[in-house]
Formats: sequence, structure tokens, C-alpha cells
Amino acid sequence: MASRELPHVALSARAHNREALHRTDEAWLEREWGSPETRVLVLAGARVRAAEDGLAWVAPDEAPDGVRVLLGRRDGVTRFAVLGEPRRDEDGWLGARELVAGLAAGDRGPGEVPWLFHAVGLAEWHRSTRFCPRCGGSLEVRSAGHELRCTACGRAQFPRTDPAVIMAVSHGEPGSDQERLLLGRQASWPQGRWSTLAGFCEPGETLEDAVRREVAEEVGVEVGEVSYVGSQPWPLPASLMVGFLARALTTKIDVDGAEIEDARWFTREELREGMASGEVRVPGSVSISSSLLELWYGEPLPSGW
Repeated sequence: MASRELPHVALSARAHNREALHRTDEAWLEREWGSPETRVLVLAGARVRAAEDGLAWVAPDEAPDGVRVLLGRRDGVTRFAVLGEPRRDEDGWLGARELVAGLAAGDRGPGEVPWLFHAVGLAEWHRSTRFCPRCGGSLEVRSAGHELRCTACGRAQFPRTDPAVIMAVSHGEPGSDQERLLLGRQASWPQGRWSTLAGFCEPGETLEDAVRREVAEEVGVEVGEVSYVGSQPWPLPASLMVGFLARALTTKIDVDGAEIEDARWFTREELREGMASGEVRVPGSVSISSSLLELWYGEPLPSGW
């Protein structure tokens, strides 16, 4: 495939300066909050409002009460988020999963995704970290929303990210008509939906070994060579997807019946015909799964889920 930006790269192409050194500088934070140029993203739980061309940012004096967190700066503008409680009336409030594809496809949207993921990731962490995991004490917000410190034992908590591996597993002579790609599906998915396999890395395990273990556990296929492709933040609620290409040593499939309902091997022709007929649907263009599929397939894929 000719050199081309992989689909998932659009989600982090315009990373912002997170201004970590200013998170404890109260004078700087107050000055930036008081600036008329500063913009604020308001969250209800982990949901936000969208505008016609991106996210719905407001001025600081228009923001409601809530936990104020610093997101950072880009293009000379400082941005914060205000974390509020989930609303019973959810009209107009959208989750990140609902927004990502539309943002990535718009003119301004791709640059909004890093802000969205940063804010939603912090919101999910604040919602799930209510008490000190060591002693059960109450927590106070510090470092502009990026630290929670126990008022009893003093232990600090920081936003967590769970590494998850996602892999395109292939078998056969690379690039040949006989080479096949392994895809699986979950029972809860609509008919015809297939995707690359994925799973979480366990304590004391390398990412490469996580790839081999997850494939063996889910579909009974043994994997040998594992090659890193890239990563994608996915704070829904707290994952970092780490993408790999993997080479299978065996082809017999034995699905676990728990996470995976079915799995099968596809040649490029079978995948092409299935997508053309609508019988096979694969992940959309902004996911790292789509990037992995595109790398193997050799050209851009039709629109997915």
C-alpha cells in the first residue's frame, strides 16, 4: 500500500500542549480562567454537547459549577473542562463513541478529538475514583483535576490507563491470494459484523505475549511473530489500544464461546466480496482496528460500522 496516513492517526493528529507544569500554579490557572479567549468544555457525566462544526465550547463565565480541570493550550488558546454530574434529561448530550466518527470526518472535528478524549478520560476517572483505595478515605482534587489525594492517609491517585492489545492475525504467504486474515465476532453484535481480536494486558505480561495469549484463549490459534503498528487512546472508560500485526502458526479455530461467538479466516477476495454484498461489515474508518485491516488488505476499506 502506498504511504498514506492510517485512519486512526486522525484522532490524535493535533495533540495539545497539556501544560502539566502549570497544573499547580494557582495564579496562572486563575489568570487563564479569567481570559476572554479561554474556552471550556462542559461535561455531564462523560457526555458533552456538540456544535455544528465540532464540540460546543463556552466562555468561562458561561460554564456551570463543577470540577474544573485544565486540558491545556493550542493555537494560543487555553482550554478547560468542567465535570458535572450526569443529567436525567440527556437530550443534546452525546457520548464520545457517538461523536468520534463525525468529528474525524469534519473540517474542524479531527482537531477536537484529542480535547474530547482528554476531557472524557478525566471525567470517567473522577466518576470511578470516589474513595481512597488504600484506606477508604475521602479524596480532594489537586493538580487542576489530574490528581486526587486522600485526606486521611495522604496517598495520591492519578488518572489510570489500561493497555489493551488489538491485532490483525494473518496466515499464509504475505501478499499472496492464499493469505488469510482472522476476524471474530461477539454474540451481541448485529449480524455480519466482524472485527480484529483484542484484549487487555495482564500484570507482568509484555504486550506481545498479551497478543499471543488473547488469540489462543479466544479462538485457539497459536501466534508467533508479533509486530507493533501504533496506538490509539480510547478512554471509554480508560483504555489505550495498542495495535499489532501478528502471524499465525496454526489455523484451526476453537472459539471460547464467552467473548467470541464465532471466528473465521478471510482471503482478500472473500473480504472484498463480503463487504461489497453487505454480508460482512468491518470497523469504521477512525479506529485502529480499521488501520490494521487496511494495512493487511492493502488499500482503504469501504465505510464500516
